Amino acid sequence: VQLQASGGGLVQAGGSLRLSCAASGRTFSNYAMGWFRQVPGKERDFVAVVSRAGSRTQYADSVKGRFTISRDNAKSTVYLQMNSLKSEDTAVYYCAARRDVTGATPATEYHYWGQGTQVTVSS
Repeated sequence: VQLQASGGGLVQAGGSLRLSCAASGRTFSNYAMGWFRQVPGKERDFVAVVSRAGSRTQYADSVKGRFTISRDNAKSTVYLQMNSLKSEDTAVYYCAARRDVTGATPATEYHYWGQGTQVTVSS
């Protein structure tokens, strides 16, 4: 499956952004979808995951209550709504697909990755 992330940009602290990740090539509803983020020199960190049907979600503690992951299987797209952004949310954000009913937190559990989209939060 091919993944194309978009929606990143520059935003002031306290602001909001909505990331999108469009999938193509395979049956989107067969995959749990996750969002990860990475800053230079550090490992790729788990942000959020949604199950294949969209009924189950999981979040990193650092974003819980501020970010919301959702999916539209009819549009083969997963979203990450980010509110109350902080400077520490600055990173390249990646979407990923996992061939399973539910998602997982380790990046190594995912089979396909998008190209990443830069999010910069100014303080």
